[in-house]
Amino acid sequence: MAKQTKGQQETVERVMHEFKHGELETGAGDKVKSRKQAIAIGLSEAGASDQQSPQENERRRKDTKAKERKGETAKQRKEADGPTKAELYEQAKKQDVAGRSKMSKDELAQAVS
Repeated sequence: MAKQTKGQQETVERVMHEFKHGELETGAGDKVKSRKQAIAIGLSEAGASDQQSPQENERRRKDTKAKERKGETAKQRKEADGPTKAELYEQAKKQDVAGRSKMSKDELAQAVS
């Protein structure tokens, strides 16, 4: 593997920190459980992956740097989305909301509030 720049190293370190604290998620929203997968995600975000073209690496590095400048972490992105549909469903279940099983996330949020 080629030598990483300081910025790339910092990005990989941030991703591994998120993994260590259980905050790292895949693109599909599943928690990352494999250390190898976390490393692959870190290299991809840093633009240092040997599995992607140089153009793709450059694009991902720019996207990641933009997110980092905004101070956006995985935990902050999750909190910004609000409660999940499952969490809203549980609240609706406690409040005994009728028809909750057929409601969308937005409908559940409105019914619970």
